[in-house]
Amino acid sequence: MLRHLAELRKRLIVAVVAVACGAVVCWIFYPWIIESLMSPYCEVVDPTAEGLDAGGECRLLVLDPLEPLAVRMTVAGYGGLILAAPVLLWQALRFIGPGLRKQELRLTLAFVTAGVLLFAAGVALAIWSIPRALGFLTSIGGEDLVSFFSPRRYLGFVIKMAVAFGIGFEFPVLLVFAQFAGLVSTAKLRRTRQWALLGIVIAGAVLTPSGDPLTLLILSGPMYLFYEMAILLGALRQRRKARLEEREGGEQPDAGPPVAGQSSEDQATEDQASEDQAADERPGTAEG
Repeated sequence: MLRHLAELRKRLIVAVVAVACGAVVCWIFYPWIIESLMSPYCEVVDPTAEGLDAGGECRLLVLDPLEPLAVRMTVAGYGGLILAAPVLLWQALRFIGPGLRKQELRLTLAFVTAGVLLFAAGVALAIWSIPRALGFLTSIGGEDLVSFFSPRRYLGFVIKMAVAFGIGFEFPVLLVFAQFAGLVSTAKLRRTRQWALLGIVIAGAVLTPSGDPLTLLILSGPMYLFYEMAILLGALRQRRKARLEEREGGEQPDAGPPVAGQSSEDQATEDQASEDQAADERPGTAEG
């Protein structure tokens, strides 16, 4: 028990150091990061609107003297977690790896890799959809309203969108894991397609912070495609499992087919009679 606690302490220290190093890197490169995060905002805001800086540059409106420091710390903190994510996952696998069998460890690596890639794809789609969502939200109020966002609220909106899309893209990983664990069958997923589509739309409406129909469609569409892909993967897994079972059954030794019209008991009786006859003939042969 103490050895496991010492190992956990070691892994946690490495994880904290990795997050701290990532946060320092993001603190240094904060100007470039905040400029990249503001690019969706700059695509929506009219550079000729009154109150913006000269030269057509879009800027966020600061309403609190402590807000710039809070925004920089937020960017550094979240950026540190993102940069340290591979180290965090590796430390977690190193901690639980000795308790897993080889096949379980292989499956764990596959699920973790797929989860990371899908989360990154969800974040990328969120960044792409943010200008569309902002365009809808800023135009729905009419032309008499001019939109200016504070750094904290805009950054919170971007983070919520990225996390929402990232979590939504983890949907197929959960479905495939549920099929591997026997929690749900592929046939049941096929039967509940209509209810799954309704649940996906409701989950998308809850996850998306903007609440606009365009963002809802952008998130719900891939989630339903992932649902169908999970069904396909489950069917392929069942087919492969059935072929392996047939192959193992065909490799079992066979005693040979019985004679037509003869039961197994009659065959055994004849075999025993032949052995007795052979035993009776041996003494006579020896005397001759």
